[in-house]
Amino acid sequence: MANEAAGTGPTSTGGTANTAGTDQTADGTTDIAQYGYKQELKRSLTFSDLLIYGLIFMVPIAPFGIFGSVFASSGGMVALTYAIGMVAMMFTANSYAQMSRAFPMAGSVYTYAGRGIGAPVGFMAGWMILLDYFLVPALLYLVASVAMNSLVPAVPVWLWLVVFVVLNTVVNYSGIEMTARVNKIMLIAELIVLAIFLVIGIVALANGRGRGFNFDAIFSAHTFSWGLVFGAVSVAVLSFLGFDGISMLAEENRAKAKAIGRAMVAALLLAGTLFIVQTWVASLLVTDPAGLIASGDPDGTAFYDAARVAGGAWLSALTAFATAISWGFANSLVAQAATSRLLFAMARDKQLPRFLSKVNPKHQVPVNATLLVALLSLALGIYMAERSNGIELLSTLVNFGALTAFLVLHVSVVVHFVGRRHSRRWWAHLVAPIIGFAILAYVVINAKIAAQTLGFVWFAIGIVILVVLIAMGRRPRLAGVADDQSADSAATEGV
Repeated sequence: MANEAAGTGPTSTGGTANTAGTDQTADGTTDIAQYGYKQELKRSLTFSDLLIYGLIFMVPIAPFGIFGSVFASSGGMVALTYAIGMVAMMFTANSYAQMSRAFPMAGSVYTYAGRGIGAPVGFMAGWMILLDYFLVPALLYLVASVAMNSLVPAVPVWLWLVVFVVLNTVVNYSGIEMTARVNKIMLIAELIVLAIFLVIGIVALANGRGRGFNFDAIFSAHTFSWGLVFGAVSVAVLSFLGFDGISMLAEENRAKAKAIGRAMVAALLLAGTLFIVQTWVASLLVTDPAGLIASGDPDGTAFYDAARVAGGAWLSALTAFATAISWGFANSLVAQAATSRLLFAMARDKQLPRFLSKVNPKHQVPVNATLLVALLSLALGIYMAERSNGIELLSTLVNFGALTAFLVLHVSVVVHFVGRRHSRRWWAHLVAPIIGFAILAYVVINAKIAAQTLGFVWFAIGIVILVVLIAMGRRPRLAGVADDQSADSAATEGV
């Protein structure tokens, strides 16, 4: 079988490609039959669709909702926190780009770890990132519903949850093309709101409102420490989660496999730049930074208070409303789509119940997985709405699950390319993954104790499930890969 991407073929030692075989279709996309699967999802997404999807998943105005928490936990150095977060995620994006070219299939880190290291490791990676993907939609729905309840108190939180869940499920069920069209509209709307805030905020600062122009949000010698900043990164990284969701659409990508990695990098750069700029401007509009650092932001209104300083009550209301719609509709729409693809990928490998792999023949979407995500999100969202710390608890769990899965991803790159392929592309396949691993490990170590505790409990549950599966003779397996083979040797033998 021919090599499917640069530096991944059985005979590659230095990253040169051999595409003389039959692993690509006439339009340049990868034929996943070589991996033991049939093409069931519809290939209709372009590079721009993938880029927009990633931007919507990350939400260009994501810092609106957690600005106060990041400001307080970083000692006011919120822009620096987002800059470090972007750098850390860029190393992770590199690892995603490498593995998405090697294995251009749905499943994200589950697929990459399973085929790059081994099926049991892939199961655990998929299990950990499920902590992210399962909970992200519920978190987004809850944040948005609480925000909308604050604007329209007559409508209870649970009813807003129902509205958001039903609306997004209908759009996702209608097919990935409908999701892509809605994404474009929502992205334009979010960017317009962000532009309004930035223009009015900068004009207000120039006119003497706020604290004037300074760079304390980028670096403050009075409060700086690496532990402090990286602890804040563990919170801010929530804004970046979603770029990895682009890899879930690999089987719906109609461009070449490398478009997945390029879309991730581009989305990170664009979103990261917007995060840094908007949090810097907002930090200058915080009238009592010492008070915010000391007391935190329990009501989550710090950004809206900054907007009020800049433009008055109408700008505060606009940014709050934009947060609700972007989190509860746009972001949760793509989160639901990505989660359903992860469930679909694990189910077709029989590592989750088989019914989750069912694809609707008309809309070509994983219908049962989509409906399950909707039901779980609704139930979990309503349950957490009754808890005083529901949003904080969901946030910490989401971040821990994602960061742990990213650590496994970096290991997968080294094992697959350097260990098995004997690649000599030292930066892409060894140095960058090691740096990315080290940064994320430091973030995880400095994360909140609650996140660590609950995350390790989830990890332990996954280990128990894996042991039970093996004891029952249901050892995790991947299509086209024998128990004693790596994905590489299977490909060499033409499986």
